[in-house]
Amino acid sequence: MRVLFVCTGNTCRSPIAEALARRLAAERSLSELSVGSAGTAAWDGAPASDGALLVAMERSVDLSGHRARLLTRELVSGSDLILAMGPHHVERIEALGGTGKTHLLSAYASRGRSDRSITDPFGGDLDDYRSAFDELDREVQHAIERIATERTPGRS
Repeated sequence: MRVLFVCTGNTCRSPIAEALARRLAAERSLSELSVGSAGTAAWDGAPASDGALLVAMERSVDLSGHRARLLTRELVSGSDLILAMGPHHVERIEALGGTGKTHLLSAYASRGRSDRSITDPFGGDLDDYRSAFDELDREVQHAIERIATERTPGRS
């Protein structure tokens, strides 16, 4: 299963979500899970933002090798599940052919009980990045749990 996390610049929220999901998938031995990220307005090749790098480092997550990539029709078509940070991201993904496999991260993680956007820390201070990281950590854990449960035979 190929999961894609999408935000705007692919330098803060979606790279953090990708790294957290990759770590959780490894911890749960979900070897069939492939995780990536992209941005609706990304500058291809840009590194993760300084705030995201620093806060991720505080939490033992390495974003040093991350390079932003622009969301394309090919990335959308090559993904099985696309989890977006906000409704405007969902609109863009669906315009590129992602209808039916695209969800707000919070809505997917909560099985429809929440439909809030993930706060964008870009341009904020380190506390903004810490808050966004914690929010993403919770939501990604719930999303990975849902994926694991739905992909395990005999479980609902």
